[in-house]
Amino acid sequence: MVVATFSLVARDPETGDLGVAVASKFLAVGAVVPFAQAGVGALATQSYANPRFGPQGLALLAQGASPQGVLEAFRRTDPHLEKRQFGLVSARGESLTFTGSECHPWAGGVAGEGFAAQGNLLAGPQVVEAMAETFLREQAPFPERLLLALKAGEEAGGDKRGRQSAALLV
Repeated sequence: MVVATFSLVARDPETGDLGVAVASKFLAVGAVVPFAQAGVGALATQSYANPRFGPQGLALLAQGASPQGVLEAFRRTDPHLEKRQFGLVSARGESLTFTGSECHPWAGGVAGEGFAAQGNLLAGPQVVEAMAETFLREQAPFPERLLLALKAGEEAGGDKRGRQSAALLV
């Protein structure tokens, strides 16, 4: 299923909370994209979303895999990986964003300690940049920082097809 969207997965370094904020033109995006498990990690799967990525990625993180290790496992098991996009953060704050070469433009992401922002079919790179900058700059409680980042992504152009659905998982 095509899930063109933008998302932020993150970890709060003060509390260890994990979360995903996501918005899209795709209806009921919260039923497909966000996954999180306390003490393990958070993951967002989008762009021809593979809903198995959530449970599989979290299981690998729980077994001690790094985000890069999760990507390599997906590479071995998913023949359509180049159509997919995902971001993840571990409970230790390690992060990764992946955008396959066959994702619809604009598609890309940015990751740093404790967060990964990504999107596809966006107005441009300014969407994920605004999300990351806002998340890192704001001093609000963690769930509010996720929502402020999502709002910043929308204000920077968001999903170029419009908006229909959003979700927050902490």
